Amino acid sequence: MRFEHFAINVPDARAAADWYVANLGLKVVRAVEGAPWTRFLADDSGRTVIEVYSNPKAPYPDYHNQHWLVFHFALVSGDVEADRTRLEQAGATLATIDDLPDGSRLIMMRDPWGVCIQLCRRTKLMP
Repeated sequence: MRFEHFAINVPDARAAADWYVANLGLKVVRAVEGAPWTRFLADDSGRTVIEVYSNPKAPYPDYHNQHWLVFHFALVSGDVEADRTRLEQAGATLATIDDLPDGSRLIMMRDPWGVCIQLCRRTKLMP
């Protein structure tokens, strides 16, 4: 088996997907034009990484008040400080900064819908 995607349910999938494309460098690889407005977004490697949709059959999580350790997704950043500033200018907010003993820096941000996004500068990249 291999990883295909994970999904998040948000009140405005089109706006969230547009924000991820404009600010995180993701691209839409599949879209449903009609409810639940599903967008499959891929990173620059072309792998599908996240499905964003608005489906009222399930409650929308209270991302703004949910601790980042409950749910977040992480992106590799070449310059976490510059990306933090850029994302804040686009409407994201800072949640926390963690400097690890090995020199890695992890910056947790909340997108405008409260979903946690971790910017990762690791001394040893994940495979």
